[in-house]
Amino acid sequence: MHSANRPTRIGMIVPSSNTCLEPQSYRILGDRDDVTIHFARIQVTRIALDDSSDKQFDAPVMRAAAEILATADVDVIAWNGTSGSWLGAGHDRELVQEIQDATGIPATTSTLAYMEAFRAFGTERIGLFTPYTEDVNRAIVASYERDGIKTLDHRFLGLSDNESFARVSDAEMRPGSLELAASNPDALVYLCTNLYGANIAEEIEAAMGVPVLDSVAVTLWSCLKMTGAPLLSPRWGRLLASA
Repeated sequence: MHSANRPTRIGMIVPSSNTCLEPQSYRILGDRDDVTIHFARIQVTRIALDDSSDKQFDAPVMRAAAEILATADVDVIAWNGTSGSWLGAGHDRELVQEIQDATGIPATTSTLAYMEAFRAFGTERIGLFTPYTEDVNRAIVASYERDGIKTLDHRFLGLSDNESFARVSDAEMRPGSLELAASNPDALVYLCTNLYGANIAEEIEAAMGVPVLDSVAVTLWSCLKMTGAPLLSPRWGRLLASA
């Protein structure tokens, strides 16, 4: 746990081509001065179901980045990427163990943060929205199913270049989001830490009455909980302001 004479420090391992999660995490924090976030990048440029893509997320790469973050005396380290959602939560649990063994610092990932949020809020049925290709989406649906999470319906934008995900506009996300919310899931999931889903979370929740879980917000929520820091504004998804 952090020292009382300094802010909570959150360390995040970031995909190199991600341009969303760093500025968005600070927007979500707002003007708070009790938490700071510190980033280390690893090489990630494309999302696909093949060996060259999967190797981007190997444990030695994560461990090296975590060891760099540890020199900043951070209180928690998060792999702020959603690769575990198709590689499997077990993959991320092994990553967390690797990071904790190497640094002695508590760790989590975006995928494990989602699993924690699903448990905390009794989420069993979701609507899934991603920028990915259809085959990646189907792998995510199958992986979630193994963890007891049923996907009622899903939407994908057919993109694989990671940098392009942050270029998706609110207007491009809105129609599919409303369609998914209309199926009355326990939550609408924006899955990708390089997608600005949190921007329209409050709007979709107000219009459809369905809670929204955005990857950037969920990962930050988990880190705040792990360090005992106060939670977030409901502007970024009402579930993240409670529990």
